Amino acid sequence: MRTVTVVGHRGDPYRVRENTLPSIASALARGADAVEIDVRTTRDGVPVLLHDDTLKRLWDFDRPLAELPYEEVREVTGGGVPTLRQALMTAGAHRVMLDLPGAGEETVRTVVGTVRECGAGERVHYCGGPVAMLHVRAADPHAEIALSWVSTAPPRRSLVDAVRPRWLNYRFGLVGSELVARAHGDGMLVSAWTADTARTMRRLVGHGVDSITTNRVDTLCGILSGR
Repeated sequence: MRTVTVVGHRGDPYRVRENTLPSIASALARGADAVEIDVRTTRDGVPVLLHDDTLKRLWDFDRPLAELPYEEVREVTGGGVPTLRQALMTAGAHRVMLDLPGAGEETVRTVVGTVRECGAGERVHYCGGPVAMLHVRAADPHAEIALSWVSTAPPRRSLVDAVRPRWLNYRFGLVGSELVARAHGDGMLVSAWTADTARTMRRLVGHGVDSITTNRVDTLCGILSGR
């Protein structure tokens, strides 16, 4: 029985362009339990999938997303940048991890409201740094949160009490058995990102993590099934 949740990082980006509907579908078809996607808002407040603050890297259009209305984004990318609503529909009943890079209070409220309108609250959880996750907690007292943490030192108690995370989300190189045991002892689960080698995946499984985010879903699924 699988005990580690397999999360496709931005979908299945080594095969299909990241943060797109085909990438989400590919990750799930290859065995992912969940997908992690990045969400930002356009100038007119539409939540869409994009990690960077501009369209340059993925779409060769060097303008900040925050300066563009959604219809222009749709036009210059040929409809390639999906809305959050479209992504949640594509994921179906699967879990979705929403990363909110650089999100302020208004963006967070918009994203949380969209999740609520889509009836997806039970299968969505949010990840990000302390400021964004404090905004999420304020917008939704019942939200499931993965607090991204960049130190092996534990987050201060006052922050944990304010955010009330279910998960601590770590870069894979920070994770060891003692860190996992401490988090579990404090009543939190541990997720690790972004593990792409079989050696790293096996190490994380051995340390007892609860979730691994990866660009290589099929490799991780193979390890967990004993192949």
